[in-house]
Amino acid sequence: MIPKDAIALALADTMLARDATLAGLIASATWAFDHPWPWIPALCEQIHARTAEHFYYFSRHELARIIFNLDVFHDAWEGEGPAPQLKHYCLDLPVVPPAPDWLAALALPALPSEGELAQWLQLRPGELDWFASQWRMEPTPATQLQHYHYRWVPKRSGGVRLIEIPKQRLRAMQATILRDLLDRVPAHPAAHGFRRGHSCVTHAALHTGQRVVIRMDLKDFFPSIPASRIHALFAKLGYSQSVAGVLARLCVNRVPAGVLREPAGENALTWAQRQALRAPHLPQGSPCSPALANACAWRLDVRLETLAQSLGARYSRYADDLVFSGGGELERALDRFHAQVGAIAIEEGFAINTRKTRMMRAGVRQQVTGIVVNRHPNIARDEFDVIKATLTNCVRHGPQGQDRDKRPDFRAWLAGKVAYVTMVNPQRGGRLQRLFDAIAWPHPPL
Repeated sequence: MIPKDAIALALADTMLARDATLAGLIASATWAFDHPWPWIPALCEQIHARTAEHFYYFSRHELARIIFNLDVFHDAWEGEGPAPQLKHYCLDLPVVPPAPDWLAALALPALPSEGELAQWLQLRPGELDWFASQWRMEPTPATQLQHYHYRWVPKRSGGVRLIEIPKQRLRAMQATILRDLLDRVPAHPAAHGFRRGHSCVTHAALHTGQRVVIRMDLKDFFPSIPASRIHALFAKLGYSQSVAGVLARLCVNRVPAGVLREPAGENALTWAQRQALRAPHLPQGSPCSPALANACAWRLDVRLETLAQSLGARYSRYADDLVFSGGGELERALDRFHAQVGAIAIEEGFAINTRKTRMMRAGVRQQVTGIVVNRHPNIARDEFDVIKATLTNCVRHGPQGQDRDKRPDFRAWLAGKVAYVTMVNPQRGGRLQRLFDAIAWPHPPL
């Protein structure tokens, strides 16, 4: 006997390929079962009421879930009579609805087929398939078919993070997808990471002068976003299932088992972390991943912003860094607030790293992405003093003996530190810049 969830999916496929009026839905269900069961009209009435004029914008899995969750669907198998049997399965493609106004306004590139997608990426169809399908194979460290380099880097909070760097040709394709497609898809206003005109400073500045600041962290942000979610995103942007699938496969990766065995001891990965990296996921290191992650977090941002506003609070997100700030109402709701944020994150496919949750009241140093926000965006005093002392010693004694960590380009490192302070606090940055300009740098050898 066919499982009921498979029957619901078959009904969804049939209905999405045919007339979406109430009469059309009834006709589709009757055709699929090859029998006018008396419960079919009631089932279709509830489906029609749930989907209305947006029917064709539901994916086959979303519509199947609606059908499966209806009591009238399960009641059809109750009783003493014969159980309904699926007689016909529709193989026609779903009806393609007109682009909604918000989607048409994005003016995304039209890619109706895999052939047009290959041409857009300046590839032959065979090359496109090769780049998009290699992740299906079980990769090994020795294979020449890998499209990524791997590098383990230490985290500030301990442990290591895997950077997955696409090789040159794949990176060029991902850059095209980012520049000509994903950059046209707006992120939620609460997202400050990886967006033009936004930065860690704009993220932190939103939370200055608040009675309480709460900082939370999303666990394994990029690896937690699977290929299926990227596929669904491209489909929502109006691309066919086949084109959306190829685009998704170009943007995801599976990590070879040998690479996952490298970190050991204190840096060893947990079983869950290995499983996430072993499955097709959004790689940290791809030019597409930040924009795709922001798009996948849209509903998360909507719901968390609504929760914050219900408590008179503010919300913003910088990559995996969630920050809420507010007054007495938020402070009084702290006990339940953490649980509410965690529940929303789980429902949206993410998880909160509870070990990194910080609640900071006005009487202590409130920091957001390393920036102090008690009164205005600022650099921590001890961090500023270290940079100033280093610059002062360079002016007095020369820079040659001041690079204790033997950096490959000490001058560029110092210039970056000064530029960062200037971005956060222009007045303090100006003082450091004057010191930097007074350093007598040695001339490079001829």
